[in-house]
Amino acid sequence: MTPMVLTVAQQKGGAGKTTVAAHLAAFWADKGHSVGLIDVDRQASLACWYERRQSALRQNAETMRLSSVSGWYIRSEVQRLGRDHQVVIIDTPPHADTESRFALRVASLVIVPVQPSPLDLWATQSVLDMARGERVPALMVLNRVPARARLTAGMVEEIAKFPAPVASARLGNRVAFAATLVEGVSVADSRLSREPWCYEAAQETAELAAEIAEFITHGSSERRAVASAR
Repeated sequence: MTPMVLTVAQQKGGAGKTTVAAHLAAFWADKGHSVGLIDVDRQASLACWYERRQSALRQNAETMRLSSVSGWYIRSEVQRLGRDHQVVIIDTPPHADTESRFALRVASLVIVPVQPSPLDLWATQSVLDMARGERVPALMVLNRVPARARLTAGMVEEIAKFPAPVASARLGNRVAFAATLVEGVSVADSRLSREPWCYEAAQETAELAAEIAEFITHGSSERRAVASAR
Protein backbone atom coordinates (compact mmCIF):
# COMPACT_ATOMS: atom_id res chain seq x y z
CA MET A 1 0.00 0.00 0.00
CA THR A 2 1.25 3.47 -0.92
CA PRO A 3 -0.11 5.94 1.64
CA MET A 4 -1.09 9.54 1.03
CA VAL A 5 1.43 11.45 3.13
CA LEU A 6 0.44 15.01 4.06
CA THR A 7 2.81 17.35 5.86
CA VAL A 8 1.08 20.37 7.41
CA ALA A 9 3.64 23.16 7.65
CA GLN A 10 3.81 26.89 8.24
CA GLN A 11 6.67 28.92 9.70
CA LYS A 12 4.35 31.34 11.49
CA GLY A 13 2.93 30.18 14.80
CA GLY A 14 -0.83 30.26 15.30
CA ALA A 15 -1.68 29.55 11.67
CA GLY A 16 -3.84 26.57 12.62
CA LYS A 17 -1.62 23.66 11.55
CA THR A 18 -2.79 21.28 14.26
CA THR A 19 -6.43 22.22 13.72
CA VAL A 20 -6.16 21.43 10.01
CA ALA A 21 -4.25 18.19 10.64
CA ALA A 22 -6.68 16.91 13.28
CA HIS A 23 -9.89 17.62 11.38
CA LEU A 24 -8.55 16.12 8.15
CA ALA A 25 -7.43 13.03 10.07
CA ALA A 26 -10.85 12.68 11.67
CA PHE A 27 -12.57 13.11 8.30
CA TRP A 28 -10.71 10.25 6.68
CA ALA A 29 -10.97 8.05 9.77
CA ASP A 30 -14.72 8.63 9.88
CA LYS A 31 -14.91 7.48 6.26
CA GLY A 32 -13.23 4.20 7.20
CA HIS A 33 -9.65 4.97 6.17
CA SER A 34 -6.79 3.98 8.42
CA VAL A 35 -4.88 7.10 9.48
CA GLY A 36 -1.39 7.47 10.92
CA LEU A 37 -0.43 10.67 12.72
CA ILE A 38 3.07 11.97 13.37
CA ASP A 39 3.49 14.85 15.81
CA VAL A 40 6.84 16.58 15.28
CA ASP A 41 5.94 19.69 17.30
CA ARG A 42 7.34 19.74 20.84
CA GLN A 43 4.16 21.41 22.04
CA ALA A 44 2.50 18.04 21.25
CA SER A 45 -0.91 19.58 20.58
CA LEU A 46 -1.84 16.87 18.07
CA ALA A 47 -0.77 14.19 20.56
CA CYS A 48 -2.98 15.77 23.24
CA TRP A 49 -5.97 15.75 20.89
CA TYR A 50 -5.29 12.14 19.93
CA GLU A 51 -5.17 11.02 23.56
CA ARG A 52 -8.45 12.79 24.30
CA ARG A 53 -9.97 11.22 21.21
CA GLN A 54 -8.99 7.71 22.24
CA SER A 55 -10.59 8.36 25.62
CA ALA A 56 -13.72 9.93 24.13
CA LEU A 57 -14.31 7.18 21.58
CA ARG A 58 -13.28 4.26 23.81
CA GLN A 59 -14.56 1.03 22.27
CA ASN A 60 -15.46 2.91 19.08
CA ALA A 61 -11.88 4.14 18.49
CA GLU A 62 -10.87 4.08 14.82
CA THR A 63 -7.79 2.68 13.15
CA MET A 64 -5.87 5.86 13.92
CA ARG A 65 -2.37 5.70 15.40
CA LEU A 66 -0.03 8.44 16.58
CA SER A 67 3.75 8.64 16.82
CA SER A 68 5.89 11.47 18.20
CA VAL A 69 9.28 11.50 16.48
CA SER A 70 11.76 14.00 15.08
CA GLY A 71 14.70 14.39 12.74
CA TRP A 72 15.89 11.42 10.73
CA TYR A 73 13.32 9.18 12.42
CA ILE A 74 10.49 10.85 10.51
CA ARG A 75 11.22 8.94 7.30
CA SER A 76 11.37 5.53 8.96
CA GLU A 77 8.20 6.28 10.93
CA VAL A 78 6.35 7.28 7.75
CA GLN A 79 7.46 4.01 6.17
CA ARG A 80 6.34 2.04 9.23
CA LEU A 81 2.93 3.70 9.43
CA GLY A 82 2.55 3.52 5.66
CA ARG A 83 2.55 -0.26 5.76
CA ASP A 84 -0.76 -0.29 7.65
CA HIS A 85 -2.33 3.11 7.05
CA GLN A 86 -3.83 4.68 3.95
CA VAL A 87 -3.24 8.25 5.11
CA VAL A 88 -0.29 9.63 7.11
CA ILE A 89 -0.50 13.20 8.39
CA ILE A 90 2.51 15.02 9.86
CA ASP A 91 2.07 18.08 12.08
CA THR A 92 5.20 20.24 12.14
CA PRO A 93 6.45 22.95 14.53
CA PRO A 94 6.81 26.62 13.58
CA HIS A 95 10.27 28.15 13.30
CA ALA A 96 12.03 24.78 12.97
CA ASP A 97 13.62 24.60 9.55
CA THR A 98 15.48 21.34 10.15
CA GLU A 99 12.49 19.41 11.49
CA SER A 100 10.21 20.86 8.84
CA ARG A 101 12.61 19.96 6.06
CA PHE A 102 12.69 16.30 7.12
CA ALA A 103 8.88 16.27 7.27
CA LEU A 104 8.53 17.94 3.87
CA ARG A 105 10.96 15.53 2.26
CA VAL A 106 8.71 12.51 2.83
CA ALA A 107 5.41 14.15 1.84
CA SER A 108 3.14 13.49 -1.10
CA LEU A 109 1.83 17.01 -0.60
CA VAL A 110 2.60 19.89 1.76
CA ILE A 111 -0.47 21.63 3.19
CA VAL A 112 0.27 25.25 4.11
CA PRO A 113 -2.44 26.90 6.24
CA VAL A 114 -2.57 30.65 5.72
CA GLN A 115 -4.74 33.16 7.53
CA PRO A 116 -5.93 35.94 5.19
CA SER A 117 -3.55 38.59 6.45
CA PRO A 118 -0.35 40.08 5.02
CA LEU A 119 1.75 38.87 7.98
CA ASP A 120 0.70 35.27 7.43
CA LEU A 121 1.30 35.52 3.72
CA TRP A 122 4.79 36.91 4.18
CA ALA A 123 5.67 34.06 6.57
CA THR A 124 4.56 31.53 3.95
CA GLN A 125 7.38 32.10 1.48
CA SER A 126 10.00 30.20 3.49
CA VAL A 127 8.00 26.98 3.72
CA LEU A 128 7.14 27.17 0.01
CA ASP A 129 10.85 27.62 -0.73
CA MET A 130 11.63 24.52 1.32
CA ALA A 131 8.96 22.49 -0.44
CA ARG A 132 10.27 23.59 -3.82
CA GLY A 133 13.82 22.72 -2.74
CA GLU A 134 12.65 19.22 -1.81
CA ARG A 135 10.66 18.98 -5.07
CA VAL A 136 7.42 18.35 -3.19
CA PRO A 137 4.18 20.01 -4.32
CA ALA A 138 2.52 22.44 -1.91
CA LEU A 139 -1.06 23.62 -1.56
CA MET A 140 -1.91 26.80 0.32
CA VAL A 141 -5.12 26.64 2.37
CA LEU A 142 -6.87 29.78 3.55
CA ASN A 143 -7.74 29.21 7.20
CA ARG A 144 -9.79 31.11 9.79
CA VAL A 145 -11.47 33.13 7.07
CA PRO A 146 -14.06 35.53 8.58
CA ALA A 147 -17.69 34.88 7.68
CA ARG A 148 -18.79 36.55 4.47
CA ALA A 149 -15.29 37.94 3.99
CA ARG A 150 -14.15 39.00 0.57
CA LEU A 151 -10.45 39.18 -0.04
CA THR A 152 -9.28 42.66 -0.87
CA ALA A 153 -7.64 43.36 -4.19
CA GLY A 154 -4.36 43.77 -2.33
CA MET A 155 -4.65 40.32 -0.76
CA VAL A 156 -5.51 38.70 -4.08
CA GLU A 157 -2.49 40.39 -5.64
CA GLU A 158 -0.21 39.19 -2.83
CA ILE A 159 -1.48 35.60 -3.03
CA ALA A 160 -0.96 35.54 -6.79
CA LYS A 161 2.76 36.18 -6.28
CA PHE A 162 3.36 32.87 -4.53
CA PRO A 163 4.65 29.86 -6.49
CA ALA A 164 1.98 27.49 -5.21
CA PRO A 165 -1.71 26.96 -5.89
CA VAL A 166 -4.35 27.94 -3.36
CA ALA A 167 -7.16 25.55 -2.48
CA SER A 168 -10.64 26.60 -3.53
CA ALA A 169 -11.92 25.12 -0.27
CA ARG A 170 -11.52 27.45 2.69
CA LEU A 171 -11.85 26.90 6.43
CA GLY A 172 -13.86 29.59 8.16
CA ASN A 173 -13.22 31.30 11.46
CA ARG A 174 -15.65 29.00 13.27
CA VAL A 175 -15.86 28.21 16.98
CA ALA A 176 -16.73 24.59 16.14
CA PHE A 177 -13.22 23.83 14.86
CA ALA A 178 -11.63 24.63 18.23
CA ALA A 179 -14.50 23.56 20.49
CA THR A 180 -14.60 20.01 19.16
CA LEU A 181 -10.83 19.54 19.42
CA VAL A 182 -10.94 20.34 23.14
CA GLU A 183 -13.22 17.32 23.59
CA GLY A 184 -11.06 15.04 21.44
CA VAL A 185 -13.60 14.95 18.63
CA SER A 186 -14.04 16.72 15.29
CA VAL A 187 -16.60 18.53 13.20
CA ALA A 188 -16.03 15.75 10.67
CA ASP A 189 -17.30 13.00 12.97
CA SER A 190 -20.61 11.63 11.68
CA ARG A 191 -22.42 12.17 14.96
CA LEU A 192 -21.49 15.88 14.95
CA SER A 193 -21.24 16.81 11.28
CA ARG A 194 -25.00 17.32 10.92
CA GLU A 195 -25.39 19.34 14.09
CA PRO A 196 -26.26 22.97 13.22
CA TRP A 197 -23.21 24.36 15.02
CA CYS A 198 -20.83 21.97 13.22
CA TYR A 199 -22.49 21.59 9.84
CA GLU A 200 -20.72 24.33 7.86
CA ALA A 201 -17.33 23.52 9.39
CA ALA A 202 -17.86 19.87 8.50
CA GLN A 203 -18.76 20.79 4.93
CA GLU A 204 -15.63 22.91 4.59
CA THR A 205 -13.47 20.08 5.93
CA ALA A 206 -15.03 17.60 3.50
CA GLU A 207 -14.49 19.97 0.58
CA LEU A 208 -10.85 20.46 1.53
CA ALA A 209 -10.25 16.72 1.94
CA ALA A 210 -11.77 16.04 -1.48
CA GLU A 211 -9.66 18.76 -3.08
CA ILE A 212 -6.48 17.42 -1.49
CA ALA A 213 -7.18 13.90 -2.76
CA GLU A 214 -7.93 15.28 -6.23
CA PHE A 215 -4.76 17.37 -6.18
CA ILE A 216 -2.58 14.37 -5.32
CA THR A 217 -4.25 12.20 -7.95
CA HIS A 218 -4.33 14.66 -10.81
CA GLY A 219 -2.15 17.59 -9.81
CA SER A 220 -2.98 21.19 -10.58
CA SER A 221 -2.56 22.82 -13.97
CA GLU A 222 -3.72 26.28 -12.92
CA ARG A 223 -4.02 28.55 -9.94
CA ARG A 224 -7.10 28.02 -7.81
CA ALA A 225 -10.03 30.35 -7.72
CA VAL A 226 -8.72 32.76 -5.12
CA ALA A 227 -8.87 35.54 -7.66
CA SER A 228 -12.64 35.31 -7.48
CA ALA A 229 -12.30 36.70 -3.91
CA ARG A 230 -15.56 35.10 -2.94
